[in-house]
Amino acid sequence: MAVEKIILGIDPGTSVMGFGLIKVVGKKMEFLQLNELQLSKYDDHYLRLKHIFERTLALIDTFHPDEIAIEAPFFGKNVQSMLKLGRAQGVAMAAGLSRQVPITEYSPKKIKMAITGNGNASKEQVAKMLQQLLHLKELPKNLDSTDGLAAAVCHFYNDGAVTAGKAYSGWAAFVKQNEDRIG
Repeated sequence: MAVEKIILGIDPGTSVMGFGLIKVVGKKMEFLQLNELQLSKYDDHYLRLKHIFERTLALIDTFHPDEIAIEAPFFGKNVQSMLKLGRAQGVAMAAGLSRQVPITEYSPKKIKMAITGNGNASKEQVAKMLQQLLHLKELPKNLDSTDGLAAAVCHFYNDGAVTAGKAYSGWAAFVKQNEDRIG
């Protein structure tokens, strides 16, 4: 009997959080859902973080993913933007860790490479390839949701290997692997 698992992919953001879910049966994947959480309507950054945490918990409680793949923040020049993006990623990770769901981070380049074969592919190229791979009838207007789906598909292609990205199975594992970051 083929092993089944569900992978939740998340593209964290402070204005939009994209997410996608795939079901893996044996060596085949099938599309479950993609969507986004619009956060720009909230002026307060902390309120946005609360909504990210709550929505991630709701997704976990609804779909019961076996694993979470999350896009790591890219390195930009604006330190404040990086800090806010890191917080968004952190609360999404905290939601997963609180439910004991293993999490793996992937860089944007690694995700693009896994989906298109080109680490510098555009959002549109990634979305089109996902449309082909998963037989999606149409693509959403906002491509943040396809970025979340791409993280899940990247994780599938990497077979969830711990060496594929940074994986954490719970708070203890996260703390142990990041002792240098803890004061």
